[in-house]
Amino acid sequence: MQMRTPSLYTYFDSKNAVYDAMFADGAGQHHAVLRALDLPADPLEGFKAVNTTHFDFCVADPARYQLLFQRTIPGFEPSPAAYAPAIAALELTAQYLAGFGITHPRHVDMATAIITGFTDQQISNDPGGTRWRDLLDEALTYFYHHVRNV
Repeated sequence: MQMRTPSLYTYFDSKNAVYDAMFADGAGQHHAVLRALDLPADPLEGFKAVNTTHFDFCVADPARYQLLFQRTIPGFEPSPAAYAPAIAALELTAQYLAGFGITHPRHVDMATAIITGFTDQQISNDPGGTRWRDLLDEALTYFYHHVRNV
């Protein structure tokens, strides 16, 4: 931020207030990216588009990903106002998944676990690369066909 700590606290009353503002900004960006999707008509391709968009958003900024999705800061809990765009993004994602025929809560949980796992692997084991991104399309296709045939 290129700002001295005392100056920063002119705008924020605590470290958690800084995190809260960062969370709100990141969650708002995530929601905006999901809202801006122009989904293909094919449900499988739409499912892959939503998930790869989320993956790319997360991998683009690992610190933001940790703040938004991993809760790595001890004692930090986002305020309801900061958390609101995250809830909106989750609800939008659930709407997208339902539109692709993925409605069972178990399958929604599995989809989020898959995308989180691939995201974590990419950030942890091939930062800046494409190793896990290159596998994502195949994994999402397998999953989609599995849950649609259950």
